[in-house]
Amino acid sequence: MTATGSTGTARPPLGLRPERASGPSSKILVVVYSKSGTGQALADMLCTARAWPRGTLADVHPRTGALGNLRCVLDSLLRRRAPFRYDGPRPREFDAVVLIAPIWANRLASPMRGFLHTYREQLPDVALVTVMGGGGSHAATAEIERLLGRPTMLSFPFMTREVASGSCRERLDTFARAVEASADDKRSARPARWKAQAA
Repeated sequence: MTATGSTGTARPPLGLRPERASGPSSKILVVVYSKSGTGQALADMLCTARAWPRGTLADVHPRTGALGNLRCVLDSLLRRRAPFRYDGPRPREFDAVVLIAPIWANRLASPMRGFLHTYREQLPDVALVTVMGGGGSHAATAEIERLLGRPTMLSFPFMTREVASGSCRERLDTFARAVEASADDKRSARPARWKAQAA
């Protein structure tokens, strides 16, 4: 596993407003797993518009063709933790992490499950974006919260067709601003709590 990171090079997408220029300026990391490219499209929008760095999960064993799709379904139904490679910054160095994960067979994609199992002690506050063709976002959120042992900051589901059409942009901007506001509030409160404990 490496820690090189990437912020994306796509042009700023229409509909997402740029990162705020003032305020506590929390450090937020996006970690994405995407087999079809839909999750990567959402990560492109977020990372380009908000200037958030990115970490990427990749399969150790590629999931190509019909057999690859069958593995996706079986891994999800059996709740397997698939082996993965992580390329990105250390999550513990950030105030919040946004996870972007697909839903397979109404459950969390197995590479993201493996990432959470390996990195849960290193993750700060977590916000979740799920990408799906049907349902399963509530079950995936519940599973992630069980793996973390704590609630997520936010959980937003997106349909594949929303991302393909671009109609997701307004909701994605709302999500990004909510993540920033929550992370900034906690960041601002930390010195006050420290002073109260030290007094």
